[in-house]
Amino acid sequence: MSEGQPDGEEPRKLVLPPKAGRKLALFGAPLLLVAGLAAGYGHYTDPGPLQDEKTFVIPHGNNARVTKALQDDGILSPTWASGTFFRIAAFLTHRDGQIHAAELQFPARVSVAHTLEILRHGKPVSHQLTVPEGLTALRIAAILNKAPALSGEVPTLAEGSVFPQTISYVWGKTRQTLAEKLQKMMAAKLAAAWDGRNVEALDGLIQSPQELLVLASLIERETAVPSERPMVARVFLNRLKLGMRLQTDPSVIYGLSNGAGTLDAPLTHEDLQTPGPYNTYLQAGLPPGPICSPGPTSLDAAAHPADGKMLYFVATGTGGHNFAETLADQDKNIRAYRAHLSATPQNQN
Repeated sequence: MSEGQPDGEEPRKLVLPPKAGRKLALFGAPLLLVAGLAAGYGHYTDPGPLQDEKTFVIPHGNNARVTKALQDDGILSPTWASGTFFRIAAFLTHRDGQIHAAELQFPARVSVAHTLEILRHGKPVSHQLTVPEGLTALRIAAILNKAPALSGEVPTLAEGSVFPQTISYVWGKTRQTLAEKLQKMMAAKLAAAWDGRNVEALDGLIQSPQELLVLASLIERETAVPSERPMVARVFLNRLKLGMRLQTDPSVIYGLSNGAGTLDAPLTHEDLQTPGPYNTYLQAGLPPGPICSPGPTSLDAAAHPADGKMLYFVATGTGGHNFAETLADQDKNIRAYRAHLSATPQNQN
C-alpha cells in the first residue's frame, strides 16, 4: 500500500467489514467507547512517525505485545490512542491474514495500513552466512556463533563435516539447523565424489570416503590454486604408494594448534620433531582425520588426481608451486624459491 493518496482522492478511512458491528457489540460498551476515542486518532493510511527506513524484529505474541514492539521501535506513535487504534484495525482486518513474527523491513512514514500489510505478507529479511573453504571446525563454530539473527548453541562439529558454502537464512533459525544443513551438503558432496572417483588412479590407496575426505583436506590446505590441486593429490598418492611420509606442514600445524589450524609463529625444525598423530614427518600414511573442511575442487582433485611421477613440490614465492619427480630437481626448486625470497624487498632486512 502507498504511504499517501493520489491528488484528488479522499483519504482512506478505517472501513468496518460486514458484520463488524455485531462483533464489536459482543464486547459491549467499553470497546465501543475505545473505538470512539481511537477514531479521532487519524486515518488508516496516514503517514506514521517512523523517520527512516529500518529493519525490526516482530516478536511472537498477541496483538498487545506486537503493538508495544511497534511503538518501542517508532513505527507507531507511543500514545495510548495510537496503540488502541492499531489493535482495533488489526482486529477488524483479521481476515486479510495472520500477523507473523519475523524480521521485517519498514519504510519511512509507514502507515497503519501498510504496517499491517507488511506484518501479514512482508518478506522476511534475508541474512547470509559464508563458510570459506579450508577452515577448521573450531573456526567454523566461531563463525556460526557470531552470525546475527540466529538462536541456540552450535553443536559439536566433526572436523571436515561442514561444507564450505554461502547460505541464506532468516531471523529465528537455530545455529544447529544451519550446521546440520551444511553437514548434509558435505555428506552429499563427499558421497558423489566417492561414487565418481577414478578407482584406477587411486589404486587402492584411498579405501573409503573418509580417507578421501582426509586427502582432500590436505590438498585444500597445501595450495590455493585450483589447477594445482590434482597435482598435489598425485604427489601424496605417489608417496603413499612408495611408503614415503607425506611431510605436509598443514597437518603438523593442525596437530600443534589443537585443531585451530594456525600458529602464532612460523613452523620450526623443532616443531617438525614434535611427536603427534598429525605429524606427517614422523608418522607414515594419512593423518587420522581431516584437518579442515575442503571445498569442491579439492574433493574433485582427491577423486581425480593428475597423472605423473611427482614426489615433491615447493612454493614459487608468487602464489603457486613447482613440482619435481626427483630430489635433485626439488633441491633446485628450493634454491629458486630462496633466491626469490632474498630478492623480495621485505626480506632484505
